[in-house]
Amino acid sequence: MKKIKALFKYTYKYRYRYFIGIIFLIIVDILQLVPPKLIGYITDSISNGTATTNYLIKYILYIVAIAVLMAVGRYVWRMYIIGTSRHVEYDVRNMYFKHLQELSANFYNNNKTGDLMALATNDLNAVRMALGPGIMMMTDSLTLTVTTIIIMMTINVKLTLLSLIPLPFITFTALKFGKTIHKRFLRVQRAFSKLTDMVQENFSGIRIVKSFVQEQKEYEKFIKENENYFDTNIALVKVVGIFHPLIEFIASLSFVMLLGAGGIFVIYGSISLGDFISFNMYLGNLVWPMMAVGQVINNIQRGFASLERIEKVMHETPEIADKKIVNVSSLDGDIVIKDLSFTYPGAIVPALKDINLEIKKGSTLGIIGRTGSSKSTLVNLLVRLYNIPEGKIFINGFDINKIPLKFLRKNIGFVSQEAFLFTSTVGENINLPFESLDMDKIIEASQDSDIYDNIMDFQDKFETIVGERGVTLSGGQKQRISIARALIKNPEILIFDDCLSAVDAKTEVKILESLKKIMRDRTSIIISHRISAVKDSNCIAVLDEGQIVEIGTHSKLLENKGLYYDIYEKQLLEQQIQEHEEVQA
Repeated sequence: MKKIKALFKYTYKYRYRYFIGIIFLIIVDILQLVPPKLIGYITDSISNGTATTNYLIKYILYIVAIAVLMAVGRYVWRMYIIGTSRHVEYDVRNMYFKHLQELSANFYNNNKTGDLMALATNDLNAVRMALGPGIMMMTDSLTLTVTTIIIMMTINVKLTLLSLIPLPFITFTALKFGKTIHKRFLRVQRAFSKLTDMVQENFSGIRIVKSFVQEQKEYEKFIKENENYFDTNIALVKVVGIFHPLIEFIASLSFVMLLGAGGIFVIYGSISLGDFISFNMYLGNLVWPMMAVGQVINNIQRGFASLERIEKVMHETPEIADKKIVNVSSLDGDIVIKDLSFTYPGAIVPALKDINLEIKKGSTLGIIGRTGSSKSTLVNLLVRLYNIPEGKIFINGFDINKIPLKFLRKNIGFVSQEAFLFTSTVGENINLPFESLDMDKIIEASQDSDIYDNIMDFQDKFETIVGERGVTLSGGQKQRISIARALIKNPEILIFDDCLSAVDAKTEVKILESLKKIMRDRTSIIISHRISAVKDSNCIAVLDEGQIVEIGTHSKLLENKGLYYDIYEKQLLEQQIQEHEEVQA
């Protein structure tokens, strides 16, 4: 019962459409029962010798008129049942996608992309089949069964009871096979998810596959997953393959009984030949619902199986959500971090330990440290990609947990390490925060991020399609477009998370010079592995193994001769070697 409620809750919005469709379906089913009766009358009148030409034409016209009405009725119920199931599919897909957008980053750490894609395609289609053809066949078979049996009883009760003997066996068989179909269809959907995930991952990493000459190995992995999908499908087909012929065989026994018993009844005059022919046609009408039971069970069980998987995701709640929010009009104040420690979900060792920082309004904080020192983790918490306890981070005097999530992220320009671009034009990627294109703002942002000249060299300028994940651009170009995307927001806080790693030192200096005028009145955080990127910051924090080991200005940190000094010396030596090699070349 719980599954049925879950399956049909999505149809409530369209209950009137379904109601109209079901009414027309019932009307068509009732009309379908009239022609056999008319044919019986015609047969009896012919056998009795009472038939006339006008009599036959009249009944033939009745049958033609009923056929026309049935055709119109079938069109209406298809539009209002099958068509409505498409509306439901559309709504559920929208709800599903919107819900995925609201879920927190950690959800995607624990769920594969291919599995989520399979739910939006294969599984959702199975739900639609249950809410369209499933409802149609269930209503059709129930109406036809009840009305046909009633009419058959009016012809001959004994013959009807004999013909209905196989019915309980059909019900028993359908229930028995239904559970097996449900389990095996779940396995098919899981196998499809794994196959989809493998293919999606392979296409995304095709350049790595080719550069490491792993085409044959990946092909063999695909064959293995494809074989698994094939085997699970064959296992399902075997059950369905036995199920449908078995239902048909049991249903055909009714005809055998009718031919034997009905023939004797006609011979002894218990029923007329016309009644026998009508009865035979009614039994034909009854065989379809008997066989449809199998299809209904099949569709509904597939729908239940797929709905289980979809509902599991739909019942996921965002780990990060607004709670006890306050009215905030600006984020242009100080950022204060007090005794912050953070451990990733599922991890044992803390990523950050006892972090204490104060970033004054309008100042710039530089963060530097070895790889894996949790520099990115710190700024990820500033945009609340993960939950943190209350009383640890404050912006403009407000606890970060009480600042509305959308307001927080809208007013922070965040440029991450991964320069992700969408498959659209350069201009649309820069203009991502806004719906309508403002070319003046797009050009200004591209100039500030030092990507404008590159864009002007492209054949289609700002209309250039960047390809999937920005595949047509270099790493440095992608990073600078990402910076432009953050700058166009005109945010109150700017965060650059090692976003200049793919450009050379000279370009980095040029970009930073352009950014200085933008960062002048904004609170800014620059994370970098290069000292040249952070040396002009008002304050520099040096992280090591999740802890702040040094803090101060560039000159003060050099005087301390600690980790910062070691990094500086190493990079200075690397720069001298590079300059020497350039001179030699």
